[in-house]
Amino acid sequence: MTHAQKSHCTAAGLPAFRQWSWLFILLALATITKAAAPEITAALRVGDYRPAIELAERYLLDNPNDEEAHVLLVRAYLTVGDNEAAYTAAARATSRNPRSVRIGWAAREAAIATGNTEVSDQLLTEVRATYNASPSFYSDPANRAVVSRIALLLGLDPKLVLDNFLNPALQVDPKLRDLYLAKGDLALSKHDYDIAARTYQEGLREIPDDPDLNYGLARSFEPSDRPAMIGAVEAALEVNPRHLPSLLLLAEHEIAGEDYAGAERILDQVRAVNPSHPDEWAFRAVIAHLRNQPEVEREARSRALASRPGNPRVDYLIGKKLAEKYRFAEAAEAQRRALALDPNYLPAKSELAVDLLRLGEEDEGWRLAEEVSRADEYDVEAFNLMTLHDTLDQYAVLRTGNFQVRMPAREAEIYGSRVIELLESAHEQMTRKYGMVPESPTFVELFGDPKDFAVRTFGMPDVAGFLGVCFGRVLTANGPAAAVGTNWEAVLWHEFCHVITLQMTRNRMPRWLSEGISVYEEELADPSWGMDLSPGYRERILGGDMTPVGELSAAFLSPRDAEDLQFAYFQSYLVVKYLFERHGEEDVRAILRDLGTGEDINVAIARHTSPIETIEREFQAFAREQAESIATGLAWEAPDREMMERGDPAEIGTWAESNPDNYWGLVWRARDAISQDNWIAAEQILRRLISAYPGQTGVDSAYRYLSLVQRETGDTAGERETLARVAELESEAIEFYLRLMELSERAGDWETLARVSERYLAVNPMVLPPFRYLARATTGLGRNTEAISALRSMVVLEPPDPANVHYQLADLLHREGDPEARRQVLMALEEAPRYRDALRLLVDLNAPPPQATFPADIPDATVMPTPSIQVTPARQ
Repeated sequence: MTHAQKSHCTAAGLPAFRQWSWLFILLALATITKAAAPEITAALRVGDYRPAIELAERYLLDNPNDEEAHVLLVRAYLTVGDNEAAYTAAARATSRNPRSVRIGWAAREAAIATGNTEVSDQLLTEVRATYNASPSFYSDPANRAVVSRIALLLGLDPKLVLDNFLNPALQVDPKLRDLYLAKGDLALSKHDYDIAARTYQEGLREIPDDPDLNYGLARSFEPSDRPAMIGAVEAALEVNPRHLPSLLLLAEHEIAGEDYAGAERILDQVRAVNPSHPDEWAFRAVIAHLRNQPEVEREARSRALASRPGNPRVDYLIGKKLAEKYRFAEAAEAQRRALALDPNYLPAKSELAVDLLRLGEEDEGWRLAEEVSRADEYDVEAFNLMTLHDTLDQYAVLRTGNFQVRMPAREAEIYGSRVIELLESAHEQMTRKYGMVPESPTFVELFGDPKDFAVRTFGMPDVAGFLGVCFGRVLTANGPAAAVGTNWEAVLWHEFCHVITLQMTRNRMPRWLSEGISVYEEELADPSWGMDLSPGYRERILGGDMTPVGELSAAFLSPRDAEDLQFAYFQSYLVVKYLFERHGEEDVRAILRDLGTGEDINVAIARHTSPIETIEREFQAFAREQAESIATGLAWEAPDREMMERGDPAEIGTWAESNPDNYWGLVWRARDAISQDNWIAAEQILRRLISAYPGQTGVDSAYRYLSLVQRETGDTAGERETLARVAELESEAIEFYLRLMELSERAGDWETLARVSERYLAVNPMVLPPFRYLARATTGLGRNTEAISALRSMVVLEPPDPANVHYQLADLLHREGDPEARRQVLMALEEAPRYRDALRLLVDLNAPPPQATFPADIPDATVMPTPSIQVTPARQ
């Protein structure tokens, strides 16, 4: 049927509702059966779409006024992609049931699918008028489910829709699935995933195993809990293996995990049901783009738009998926195409705003975000973004030639200079190593509240588990006030490495390679920052619990738990370490350059190293070699799990004594000896562990236990030595740093005190002790500039003895000839007017400078040279 024929059919087959008399309406309503044949619903539920269509067509011959059957038939035709048949069925249904709001809504869906926007707009107007003419006719739950969708589309307050339509209807009929679907879809459209999840879960309690409800639940889990999402999708597909929305969501998941072949196999299943589904073709366009196949991409996009050329959802989906692959520039282009088709399509405008913010194009990004928020004040994501915008307005901005850093103003005063120093060091080292200078400036945002970080990074405030994220030119991170106990210096170094590699590859690199290089560079910058090959990782490697290199990116997507996710990082690092050590820096750089041209990762690796099959085999051997090199003098057989769960000390002790060289047994025996204050036995066991396994770290580190034993036995010198080893090996052990700082100050060991104070500040610069110790150490070492900086930070942190801090600062500034000394000593006296040392310093500062003396005779011919003055402009 041509578009012209469609319009003609609309005029004749979808008549205006006002043409029908009320008498006919009442007679028609009286003849409607209570429900369509149960066989139709049952067939649709399990995915037997063609049999359901045949059943519905036959059923309607005898029941032409059955509203439910008409709706099911239209949607069944739409599901299989027979949009013309859906349109015809909708026309027939409307002629039979001209006052049916539900049929009018289904007819509108058919008109949209065929690209007839004029008819769809006309139907919306007529359905609205029909309802408004007699709302009481449509007060039953089934009609309210549809009326709620119409009301939302027309801009009614979502809360009013919930209160006036959906919630009352659910009280009347808590087993009507359409009500849960309407309410859940409303929450999803506003990015309120918690309410959406609760709604679908409530529906599943009333209507178990419903594929549509399980799919809705999966979508509500998608942003935050991938394993739960997969579980819900699998539940839907178990009932209906041909459930298209669930198959499409599963294909999205495979694309996210870089398993493009797997995604195509799922999309083939979609095509077998509906050969013209626009989402399926949109995802194929995404895959082609990621494979650098522009002709295939154009063809797929064209097929996606074939049935409805003005469909903005196609480019919106393409852009959304490209953004998830960090292709933000291409994603923004796709969203602009979507908005060119429909300037009012809010999903595309919202995504474009986020893409631009991630590209550092803040003016346009925030403007679009504000437009979305104004257009839909109930959109949670838009509301969160605008709230964040107000917060960011209060942040300080630090600028250099290479960076623009935004962070809370108070934190900037305390440790902002350290942030700049670290970033500039990373920039200098990594640009030299990789031969690539990133676009300037790099935008860095450090957040004082983890919810603000989550909103800036993911759009929602309740996404946990991330310390930092890099988008290419923009990197975001939780600051030390938000990520307590985390080494923020390591995080920033890691994320800036992403800046280099992502820009070098134009964001065209698999996640495992990106993460692996960043972890590898962390270890090179500071060995304590890297990821250690722990006993647990050793066990996984030697137990064959590793992911094939080609599938490593997927390991980040749906880890079973936090340990799985950390092991994905570690294995990625180990692969990169293998590439650097066995093939060299130039080969790795060459691989990255090839990725930037759009080359496939396996092809790039093979060109510069070996075929991926060889890499897989050699890496397995390399990883085993690394694992087996740990503590070769110890036995590593894990104790019986059931025995450990029983926790009988006598039983475990017997096992440990009978396995005297077993690592786990030695750790248990050491802890047991400490619990009994048996310090001599504990020290012997711990020294045995340290001798066999000198690189151990973590909560069960023998060094940590030994320092406690030495403290109890009064071995201060030994404790200092052991704690120094902990500080060398571990980057976040601040409680052990603090003890070492205390002992170092007592011993006057200023070098160690300064070094460990700096390590503490890399974890938590928001407390006084490390700055106090640093000021003491650097003063003792004559490094007055560093001491002054530490004291300035102490002032901002509001110490309990401000007079003393101001005095120390004044004293050091006076030694450096800085006139600010006078201001600082006055501030000390303001706090403590009788502070004698401060008064003496003030007298010194007020004393006149000594008079210059000149020789009695100066030769007339002497000409004094004029000193040269060089001015270095401040860095902007």
